[in-house]
Amino acid sequence: MKDKVILITGANRGIGKSLVKSSLEKGAGKIYATSRDLSKMPDFGDERVVPLALEITDNTQILKVAEQTKDVEVLINNAGILSQGNILEGEISAVKNDMNVNYYGTISMMRAFAPILEKNAPAKIVNIVSIVAYSPLPSIAGYSASKTALYSATLSVRIELAKKGITVHAINPGAIDTDMNKGSNWDMPVPDGIATIILNKVEAGELDIVPDEMGLGMFNAWKEEPSKLAEMFHNMYHGEQITT
Repeated sequence: MKDKVILITGANRGIGKSLVKSSLEKGAGKIYATSRDLSKMPDFGDERVVPLALEITDNTQILKVAEQTKDVEVLINNAGILSQGNILEGEISAVKNDMNVNYYGTISMMRAFAPILEKNAPAKIVNIVSIVAYSPLPSIAGYSASKTALYSATLSVRIELAKKGITVHAINPGAIDTDMNKGSNWDMPVPDGIATIILNKVEAGELDIVPDEMGLGMFNAWKEEPSKLAEMFHNMYHGEQITT
């Protein structure tokens, strides 16, 4: 990340905010820190940070920001939302909103910035996905579906851009101690340390990254046998004892 020009969506809080701080520590040359509401953007106390208003579901805004940031070399798609609710009884509007932001919004960002990144290659796209890309958690079914779709799209874009000097990284964390998971009684890591792990692994060239212990436990269960992660989430949903 040293001397790189980076754009980070959803940079006002959570992992996005921590990614800005970690990028600064790694010597980034410039960071475009974007958020829907700039009044909620923290003061990072560093002139390398350039705050920009951006709603990733608004393609007009995306194109306007892309026009202003033609020097971007690393695109970090972090912005996302999480709605509670299952498939059969949850609000369908919430399911659609999760998909609109997490999937379609991120796709719109990649489509707008791929030509910029190609001109500035070698370049990177870093998509913050989720461990639920491997198996859904029914209590957050819309979120799970949107992140599964995003993971598939990320792998597609990785192949599309493979010969254009752009590497595409998928980050699949478990639960992190952010506003998105407020109220959870899980033992979750803080985002600052997770952001550093993410960027260390991106710099090392890893393409599929699970940056936390909880996520790794789930990923390893899935890797051993996909049904094991599904069973884990089944037990969580129904309040049953988790087996290994």
